[in-house]
Amino acid sequence: MYSKRVIEAFTNPHNVGVLEDADGIGEVGNPVCGDIMKMYIKVRDGRIVDIKFQTFGCAAAIATSSMITDLAKGKTLEEAEKITRNDVAESLDGLPPIKMHCSNLAADALHKAIEDYRKKQTEKRLVKSLDKNI
Repeated sequence: MYSKRVIEAFTNPHNVGVLEDADGIGEVGNPVCGDIMKMYIKVRDGRIVDIKFQTFGCAAAIATSSMITDLAKGKTLEEAEKITRNDVAESLDGLPPIKMHCSNLAADALHKAIEDYRKKQTEKRLVKSLDKNI
């Protein structure tokens, strides 16, 4: 049985879509249930200023994707990295135990998007450093 908050987040999800100029992208999937999540983040001054998601999956997968975007938007990267599956589930007033893996996927997608952003920033700094030395 889903909580009212899960049903609301599923039927009226926030931040759905693609950020064409995303600074970081995280994609995760679960081969057992078939859920796939893709998270896009836009970062300014170390803070997530915009976030979108695309999810192919069940009601819980869509609800957790929506909720994690709400939780992460406006947070610093460090704050967003600390968002856990339990934070997502609690914000939705709980998930059935069999659906807790969905909150794992949502947290993992966000963390992968942050990881991708940091990797791209490191690569940019490296390129700038190499350009200066040439």
